[in-house]
Amino acid sequence: MKNASHRAACAGPARMSRREVLQAGAAGVLGLTLPNLLRAGEQSAGPKPRADHCILLFLDGGPSHLDMWDMKPAAPAEIRGEFKPIATTVPGLQLCELLPRLAQNIHRCTLIRSAHHSVNNAHGAAVYTALTGFDRGEVGGAAKPDDLPAVGSVVGMCRPPLTAAPPYVSMPYVTKEGAGGPPQPGFFGGLLGRVRDPLFVLRDPNAPTFAMPELGLPADVNGRRLDARKHLLDEIAEGAHGNAAARELEGFQARALDLLNSPVAQKAFQLENEPDRVRESYGRNIYGQSVLLARRLIEAGTRVACISWAPDANATWDTHGGNFTKLKGSLLPQFDAALSSLLTDLSDRGMLERTLVVAMGEFGRSPKVNAQAGRDHWNFCYGLLMAGGGLKGGYVHGASDKIGARPSQQPVTPADVIATIYESLGIPPDLELVDRQSRPFVLAPWGAPIREVVA
Repeated sequence: MKNASHRAACAGPARMSRREVLQAGAAGVLGLTLPNLLRAGEQSAGPKPRADHCILLFLDGGPSHLDMWDMKPAAPAEIRGEFKPIATTVPGLQLCELLPRLAQNIHRCTLIRSAHHSVNNAHGAAVYTALTGFDRGEVGGAAKPDDLPAVGSVVGMCRPPLTAAPPYVSMPYVTKEGAGGPPQPGFFGGLLGRVRDPLFVLRDPNAPTFAMPELGLPADVNGRRLDARKHLLDEIAEGAHGNAAARELEGFQARALDLLNSPVAQKAFQLENEPDRVRESYGRNIYGQSVLLARRLIEAGTRVACISWAPDANATWDTHGGNFTKLKGSLLPQFDAALSSLLTDLSDRGMLERTLVVAMGEFGRSPKVNAQAGRDHWNFCYGLLMAGGGLKGGYVHGASDKIGARPSQQPVTPADVIATIYESLGIPPDLELVDRQSRPFVLAPWGAPIREVVA
């Protein structure tokens, strides 16, 4: 058992249906149209946080490291592919020619080229490993109640927002394991309960009609009626003494009331207030505008904003066929615009130092191009990017071999990456929490923070 300073209690939550969570449905007997949100958790002792927020661009499906940030121009044609490398703001560091804006921002980033894992290379299992650091030892698989919690779930509990912003937001999809399949694991509250799930934003923020009506009062509820309902909540709380589920429900409702009364939270979703040039810079597509929305949410106080870059695992970065056509036609230009604009925006606003930005997938792609001009799953070596949060800029950690097949220097695992993220956010990777059945579990005991990437 860990020291008490490294523990945080997690009482069993009231049960909610998945539909209630995903659709941000009615908040219970009081008739509020706001989702059940994460309750405030206690601040645990731990490392001094280098970052207060995290934006995760999860390139779901597995981006090709060989065609992005670990190119092999001297390798045979069937390895090096169709794209050419270009120079960057860091001498000697090259990126793909389709990432020209990122090439001008790479001095703000740490690039890891030696990530790998031994888990099977099915999407669901690899996604869970990438997002939690743990291999649960199965092929594929959907989200389960006994999964380890997402980083956002933990951070939202251990470091509640200082404002009435939602602590953990995920958008623009609940990514499925395959078209019509179950939700992938790694994005949910898991052992901490469904009430620790993110606020899912499942509308297209690029749509002219984008809005979050759940964050506004119903037409028949004015401020006076809202105060009356809060008074009723207080009475319910007094009668809930000794009833854990009822007490927790009361806490969720109180959080909902805070959000309904919070102009900061409501304004975060008003993308129409952004200048047109800014919106164009991020890219007028569902992913670019989701990244812009993530920046606005972080400004409002949200701790973790996650963009899952695919409606299902096979839809975007899973380039078994037509790898180069897909990367050139949409994936890399959209990614380049969104990530580069985010880094520039955060830097210009003085926010990058206290915001950790992570861009990664669950694995890379195979060194050899297949017969369909694609690349297949490759968990044996891949790359990822991190920026801000007290990390080094213009730094490359590790290396792959001559064809990008295996790490050749300083190999790291997903558990190491997750431990680095936790430590950056001021949470010990060996923090012991308690699940809904009062059973202890440790966040990420299999990895160690990557000390070399810290500035």
